[in-house]
Amino acid sequence: MNMTLHKWMPRLFYKKFDGGKESGVTGYFLIEWKKVFSIGVLHFKKGSRENYHSHAFNAITWWLKGKVTEDTYKNGEKDFTPSLKPKITKRTKVHKVIAHEDTWALTFRGPWHDTWFEVNPNGDTIVLTHGREVLTIN
Repeated sequence: MNMTLHKWMPRLFYKKFDGGKESGVTGYFLIEWKKVFSIGVLHFKKGSRENYHSHAFNAITWWLKGKVTEDTYKNGEKDFTPSLKPKITKRTKVHKVIAHEDTWALTFRGPWHDTWFEVNPNGDTIVLTHGREVLTIN
């Protein structure tokens, strides 16, 4: 299916890499309807990706098992473990998540915007759109 159609058409009960193959995160989605909302369970393998990233959506996440550190770009770190208190991630937050062990989370995501970005270790900003298509590199 054409990636731009995923914005309009809901996908139900599927598995995908969340954040690309290099992210180490597998998403098991009950529904992903980019124009409206998504619900999924995320599995973070131990480790992290190199790039910091923003998001195409706002998210509310509950950590179910394991431990992660959120490394916010140029703004410090915070640890998360299972809790009844959710983690709120605004789409503008630029961070990376470091899993200290295999970690599981439940996530609810809002509507997608058409772009988000990553910052690689060289400081280059990579603007992405649906299907992780690269729009620009600065």
